[in-house]
Amino acid sequence: MLERPIIMAEYTNCLPHLLALLKHEVETAKELFEQWENGKILGETNGEDDELDVSDNEDANFLSALGGSADAGEGKLGDTTEGEETVGIENKECFPPHRYFPPIVAKLKGLREVKNRVAGNIKTFSELKHPVVTSEEGVSLQKQWQEVQTGLESSMKAVIEEWRALASADYTHSLSQPLLLRKDDLTLAVNFSMEVMRVLEELRYVWVVGDDIKDGADLASHRNTFKKYISNLQLVTDWYNHIRTHTNEVEISLIKKEMNEIDENIKKAETELTWNSNGVWEYIEVLRDTVHNLERRVQKVQENVRRLDDILDTWVQKPIYQRKDGKKETLLSLDDKADRLKKVNMKMEKDGEQIKGMVQENKTLLKVCDESPHWDKYLLFLDHMIAKGLVDAMCCSLFYLLDNCEPRANQFPLLEARLDLKEPHLILHPSPEELRQLAQTLINDILNTCNLIPRLATDSHSSYLANVEKDEELNSLREALMERFDSAAIQMTEHRDQFLVHQSLWRDCRQDVLERFLYADENGGKEPTLTQFKQQIDKYENLYNELEGIDTMKIFDYWFRLDMRPFKHGLLENTKKWSNLFKQHLLSKVVESLTELDNFIKKTEIGVAQDLGNGDYDTLVSIMGYLVAVRDRTFATDAMFEPLKATIALVKQYGDDLPETMHLKLQELPEQWESLKKQCDLMRQHVAPLKANEVSGIKKKCLKFETRQTIYREKFKKYSFFNFDCELPYWRIERVDGRMKQLETEMNRLQESAILFEVNIPDFKHMKMSRKELRMLKQLWDHISLVRCCVENWKTTPWREVDVENMDIECKKFAKDIRGLDKEMRIWDAYVNLDSTVKNMLTSLRAVAELQNPSLRERHWGQLLVATKSAATPEATQTFVKNYVENPETTLADLLELNLHTYEDEVKNIVDRAVKEMCMEKIIKELEVTWSTLEFLIDTHPRTGVSLIRTSEEMIETLEENQVQLQNLMTSKYIEHFLGEVSAWQNKLAIADQVITLWFEVQRTWSHLESIFIGSDDIRRQLPEDSARFDQIDIDFKQLVGEVVAHPHVLESTNKEGLFTRLEALQAQLTLCEKTLAEYLETKRLAFPRFYFVSTADLLDILSNGNQPIKVTRHLTKLFDSMANLKFAEEDENKATTALGMTAKDGEYVEFSNATNCTGPVEKWLMSILVIMRTTVRDRMTDAVVAYEDRPRDQWVGDYPAQKSNKQEYSSLIVTNLRSAFQVALCGTQIYWTVDVNAAFARLEEGYENALRDYYRKQVQQLNALISLLLGELTKQQRQKIMTICTIDVHARDVVARLISGRVESAAEFAWQSQLRHRWDEEKADCFVDICDARMKYDHEYLGNTPRLVITPLTDRCYITLTQSLHLVMGGAPSGPAGTGKTETTKDLGRALGMMVYVFNCSEQMDYRSCGNIYKGLAQTGAWGCFDEFNRISVEVLSVVAVQVKSVQDAIRNRKKNFDFMGEPIRLTPTVGIFITMNPGYAGRTELPENLKVLFRPCAMVVPDLELICEIMLVAEGFIEAKVLARKFITLYRLCRELLSKQSHYDWGLRAIKSLLVVAGSLKREDPELPEDQVLMRALRDYNIPKIVTDDVPVFMGLIGDLFPALDVPRKKDLDFEKAVKEAAVDLKLQPEDSFILKVVQLKELLVVRHSVFIIGQAGTGKTQVLRTLFRTLVNMKLKPICFDLNPKAVTTDELFGYINPATREWKDGREIMLSIVEK
Repeated sequence: MLERPIIMAEYTNCLPHLLALLKHEVETAKELFEQWENGKILGETNGEDDELDVSDNEDANFLSALGGSADAGEGKLGDTTEGEETVGIENKECFPPHRYFPPIVAKLKGLREVKNRVAGNIKTFSELKHPVVTSEEGVSLQKQWQEVQTGLESSMKAVIEEWRALASADYTHSLSQPLLLRKDDLTLAVNFSMEVMRVLEELRYVWVVGDDIKDGADLASHRNTFKKYISNLQLVTDWYNHIRTHTNEVEISLIKKEMNEIDENIKKAETELTWNSNGVWEYIEVLRDTVHNLERRVQKVQENVRRLDDILDTWVQKPIYQRKDGKKETLLSLDDKADRLKKVNMKMEKDGEQIKGMVQENKTLLKVCDESPHWDKYLLFLDHMIAKGLVDAMCCSLFYLLDNCEPRANQFPLLEARLDLKEPHLILHPSPEELRQLAQTLINDILNTCNLIPRLATDSHSSYLANVEKDEELNSLREALMERFDSAAIQMTEHRDQFLVHQSLWRDCRQDVLERFLYADENGGKEPTLTQFKQQIDKYENLYNELEGIDTMKIFDYWFRLDMRPFKHGLLENTKKWSNLFKQHLLSKVVESLTELDNFIKKTEIGVAQDLGNGDYDTLVSIMGYLVAVRDRTFATDAMFEPLKATIALVKQYGDDLPETMHLKLQELPEQWESLKKQCDLMRQHVAPLKANEVSGIKKKCLKFETRQTIYREKFKKYSFFNFDCELPYWRIERVDGRMKQLETEMNRLQESAILFEVNIPDFKHMKMSRKELRMLKQLWDHISLVRCCVENWKTTPWREVDVENMDIECKKFAKDIRGLDKEMRIWDAYVNLDSTVKNMLTSLRAVAELQNPSLRERHWGQLLVATKSAATPEATQTFVKNYVENPETTLADLLELNLHTYEDEVKNIVDRAVKEMCMEKIIKELEVTWSTLEFLIDTHPRTGVSLIRTSEEMIETLEENQVQLQNLMTSKYIEHFLGEVSAWQNKLAIADQVITLWFEVQRTWSHLESIFIGSDDIRRQLPEDSARFDQIDIDFKQLVGEVVAHPHVLESTNKEGLFTRLEALQAQLTLCEKTLAEYLETKRLAFPRFYFVSTADLLDILSNGNQPIKVTRHLTKLFDSMANLKFAEEDENKATTALGMTAKDGEYVEFSNATNCTGPVEKWLMSILVIMRTTVRDRMTDAVVAYEDRPRDQWVGDYPAQKSNKQEYSSLIVTNLRSAFQVALCGTQIYWTVDVNAAFARLEEGYENALRDYYRKQVQQLNALISLLLGELTKQQRQKIMTICTIDVHARDVVARLISGRVESAAEFAWQSQLRHRWDEEKADCFVDICDARMKYDHEYLGNTPRLVITPLTDRCYITLTQSLHLVMGGAPSGPAGTGKTETTKDLGRALGMMVYVFNCSEQMDYRSCGNIYKGLAQTGAWGCFDEFNRISVEVLSVVAVQVKSVQDAIRNRKKNFDFMGEPIRLTPTVGIFITMNPGYAGRTELPENLKVLFRPCAMVVPDLELICEIMLVAEGFIEAKVLARKFITLYRLCRELLSKQSHYDWGLRAIKSLLVVAGSLKREDPELPEDQVLMRALRDYNIPKIVTDDVPVFMGLIGDLFPALDVPRKKDLDFEKAVKEAAVDLKLQPEDSFILKVVQLKELLVVRHSVFIIGQAGTGKTQVLRTLFRTLVNMKLKPICFDLNPKAVTTDELFGYINPATREWKDGREIMLSIVEK
């Protein structure tokens, strides 16, 4: 066909494209081959990673591989291919991955596919008959393919050889491995080799390699066998591992026997059977069935446990008690409570039976015997599950109730009560008690459901209820629910009780109240007026209107509702009844008055109209009675009609009225009354003659009766019943009473007739007086009879059994009753004798009571007989004691025969003596009992193990108390009988006291010196004689201790003969040792004077560790200002001797100029450290001064940073010089400030007027640059450094500003000369400080990175005074109130001069010796000493101190190098300075002696310029608007001081200002974008509110609002911390109320900024709980806080803080309470 032209032409045109396609295919094949080669190299490199360990996953991969899946190695190949695709050339095919073939076969198949992809096409191309085939391009293509084909064939051969090598390898060892492998966690794994697994997979695809290859045929033939083994063993391991990993301990224990049998069987597969062993399949089948059977039963058991868990879950799905119909707005359904509870109980019983069945089934499945102890544990396990489920169920129901009792706004009432008024009580249904009972019933019903589930483990309790009730969460829910119900009950009761103010409405009897109203005393016995009635009616009417406003429903805590409707209805009804009571009374009164008058008129008209005959006496009397009645009521009746009309009108106002008949009577009765009066006047005229005759007769009868009563009165006075010895008094009184009644009857008739006929008759006083006295006589003889009866009865009582107390009470009652009788009786003989009888009996009873005292002995009875003059001989005394005292038949009468009432004082004195002697006897017996058992306590010496005796505080108190008791006994006037015994005891205890006191002195001294003379080799070498002396003391002391330990009885051991003398000898020897030791230590102090400022204990520790510098470094802070540690060249601490640098207390590290050797005596190498420290500071300062002008100030400051030893770099500075100190940078800044100001003055003198102003602008720029650094991220050290430089720079800026404003033109003017000016002397290469005419050399004490004081004008003046005092060789004496900066200014001046300043807090315990040692140290070191509160030292000591100070100053003034101080020559360093600070006028302060005053130059300190200090500190904290904010700050505190209440804990002074400024700075750094006024406002508000009392908060917030108007910055909250606080409060069973949580957070915030915080408040306000909650919160947050409770009232001040021992002059830490707490 190609011979045809058209086809040939078309064919020729297509050949270039075909050639391009072939070329592309060849290139693709080449690229794929290259990719394969790269993959091969990568595979060879990572070949080790392809090898897999035997694991569960590998076994699974193996099974997958046997089933046709690729193994892990193929997975990696696939991953590599995918990786190549991601980085390969676009639009290029990649090497075929063949994921489903094993690695070697996959490689071979891939190579063949690449070859076959191109080989056929190339072959066809080469067979074409066309010039293009032989063309250069065609030949090149075929050559290129030939090269690729050669590479492919070579690679295929290599792969085939690799496959054959793998297939023909020897796998005997791999197949000789055990079938199973036991892992560390006791699980099993199939132990089939991964290598063999790969080979088997490769052999499966042998057809890919070639059909004629026989390599590995034998291994391939066992492939199915291995597959069967592995698959079954995999099932076995899966089942076995499932049992091991998914079965808990209690279940394992039940199947332990079967598991042991299986394990025993598995051991064969672990040790004996291999993959080539015979009988493997039969073994696997048996093992598989055994394990499968056990696993199936265990699965069923666990399924039952899961079903049990599901049952437990159903218990918590629904609470037992719910709202009615489950609706949110309904009440708790209590009507069907019984039915609901019954259903729940039935369900629980059903679940219980189901659980019981499952447990029984599990027992069968696990084949457990009844006696198995493991079954009990299994039951206990299930028991705990059920108990936990029951707890959850109970909590669910309780939580439902508690949640629905939650006092929240959207809560609907859960329960309702009703308030009823049932007179006379207010009744709540249910009552508060019933409400609490309801809560308890609901809780009990819920909990009692636990009893329905049968208990599985019955060892402890038969029911789950006991376990459930122990659950803390459930108890907390129950308690919370009860508290809610209690709260509701209390509120319901309180709401009910608020109506008790009206309880008179239903409790008072209306008639009684009406009676009291009608007959009230304020009305004078008269009936109330209508106005008063109207007030009463209006009161109840108004009350009715008020009570109508009572709510019908009241909700408590949002969940409890009280129905008030029944109460309101009853209360209104009662109120209306009270109103009607007064209205009805008025109406009844009107009706009764009218009716009574009507009846009286009718009756009188009839009586007056009777016919009266002559001599008709009875009719006359009747008519006279009617006339008198009309006369008596005339006035009242005339005035009654108008008030009745007013009453009717009043009642009508309230809607009530009288019947019509009463209105008619009211109109008629006035006329009838007037008619009756006229009728009576006529009748009175008619009976007048008859009346006159009767009046004459009555007067005669009265005269006759008056004579008779006078005669009877005289006879009455002579009756015998007025005498005490009258016989038959009652009979006589009765006879006289009968006769007197006859006379009184006649007298009464006469009085009635006289009244009727209007006759005046006498009073008959004699009759009335006789009747009164007769009644009094009856009363008096009643008392006489009662007293006689009681006394006679008492006299028959045995005297030992006499109840004197009751008799005395009765007698006093008699005496009181007798005194209450009428005073007229007191002259009667009967009264006088009765009173005497009672008084004598009282006196006698007191004597008898005294004689009943058991302390009376026979000698005391003898004294009694002598006193009563009954007997005077010992024989008579014995007889009396035997016959009377000891005779049980002796009665009270027998003792009364002694006339004890006449010897009361004698009896009392004798009994007092007996009592006192008995007390002495008791004390002596108590002493014998107490000291018979008291023994010394034995302690062990911690270093030597020697026994040391110790006494308890109780024993010392007992000893002192007993000595005081004996001393008191010796001063008693009753000591005579016990004088010998008391003297003996006094001697014993005195000796014991002396010995114990001396013993403990010796023991304390021995304990102190033992570690020195025996434990310190250095001391033994230095003091050999004293060491030998102490060795003998040690032997003697141990011998004494041994004797006491053998016989620890206190009195026996201390009263041993010669003991006190031996102790005194030991004490004398110890005193010699102490003296020698003190002299030795003094030599060390003289060698290194700073040792004067450490305690003896610390100095001894330093000396004993002198050859171990590492141990000495812990004392460096006591010897140097800021040096806290040293860096040594040696890494081994025991060999560290070469010091390379020093670390400050604040962490700054400075490298020494030269390494220093710390070997030899410690005082020498410490002196070398001191020298190198000063040299280093001086060298660094020299370098800094030279380098200052060579670089910008910021970079120069960076060269001398505050650098920690970990070499953390400044983030914003350029260069870091690790060898430099911050002190150098600060001092250099001050030096160049002086240089720059002097240069400005020079330019000013040259005529440049703006020189100072230009320099001022430069200062502002430098200061702003530093402030910008403060706003960045700095370390604590870096920030402190910049803040300190800012503080000094602000003062420097202000000084220049004052120079400008003062127009100072010369450096010689005082305004400049008065400043503290640092300068560098080039010739001496040292720093000097000038101020006025004083010049001092910089002392180069290393100060670390410490802050500096804000310098105010007051500070400048103090600097001038103190420096001038030094210049004049005097001391400085700043004085002023607390908080004015006296001590701090002195310390800051010392820092400015590089001087070491020691501060001493003076107290009354300091004496001239302690002060002398301090001055001795200061004089030799050249350091400054600041004696704070110097005037607390006593005047006697101050007089000696004046001499000491003067000797130092005289030596300086005379330029001596050595001088005599307190009789001892010492060297002098002239830089020494002595300063004292005083608070004048305080309690406990003394006036300085004149000879001391003249040695110190005074400086008065006042309250500093707080606004300036505040401004400078704000600048140092990074605030730009410092001036305005400082003014607001100080204004607020000034107003708070003036306007808020005066509280003892308020502090608006400098200390409080400083603390709050630190807080403000930290807040600004935390939120730099927040405006500065908002930052300061937040700090002022949030950190002052906690300390302000509630009443002052509105005032304080008002001041804040006025100073920061329109600012409302939210409080910064830490929500996570507040959540933790709430959790801690719940842990402590407290209510996490917001106010309480806020106080805890505020306390935490305060503790961040203040190390001492007061929690102040009234009792019961939660102070302790706030602290405990914060502590618990920090514990929960794993912050490891430490808290100690210490009651300062329980210890003395010396015990709390320590004191100076007056004997040894050593500081004693007391109990080291505060020390130990602070250290921890």
